[in-house]
Amino acid sequence: MRKNFLRAGSALLLSIFTPSFSLSPAAQETRTLIVNGQPSQVTITQINGRFYADLEALSHAVNASLTFKGNQISLTLPSHAGNLPATTASTPAQESSVLSRSFLKTAIEAMSGMREWHSALATAIQNQYPIAESWLTHNRNQANVNLRLASASASNDADRHAIQLLTNVFNNMKQLSDQYLAQAQSHTYISPDSLQGDPLDQRIVSCGHSLAAMAASGQFQDDGSCQ
Repeated sequence: MRKNFLRAGSALLLSIFTPSFSLSPAAQETRTLIVNGQPSQVTITQINGRFYADLEALSHAVNASLTFKGNQISLTLPSHAGNLPATTASTPAQESSVLSRSFLKTAIEAMSGMREWHSALATAIQNQYPIAESWLTHNRNQANVNLRLASASASNDADRHAIQLLTNVFNNMKQLSDQYLAQAQSHTYISPDSLQGDPLDQRIVSCGHSLAAMAASGQFQDDGSCQ
């Protein structure tokens, strides 16, 4: 937001210092400058497609300081948080929901491990491959290691809340895996489309989508999918 404002301000200043020409009233159009969503006292005049403004009025509207020294004019924008536009300030609630960068990295690894575990089981079921305890155990152990690493990297409340959701999906995935392994070991027929009507699998998939959205936004959010 502030970078965009600086770029817009630079363009406006260039227009201000562009030499003016004598133009007829018909070539001029006056507009009002909106600053941070509020009308200001700065009047913008458009002359032949270019915009001009009173520099002192502009500096007052954006809480900037204006100094004159010789042939130089300095416009200094506020640098401390108190003078920044309200839209750029983070509220305490927003800050408390932000996931730490180090946690996000390990959480994504944990999600990836559980996704691979689920994909291996789904592929075996859909293609009628033998469901073996050895490779299911390998996937489960790797997912567990990734989950522990993510838990160790949690550094704030948002991270710790997210770990609980990751733990929930891990436990659900373990339950699903054990369920189909038990059926395979008892020689119970497993239909290729068994997962399509399995409520537990649907919860896991829904939770995966929710976690992916959370990782993409970088903020903790619980929509109830991972309970």
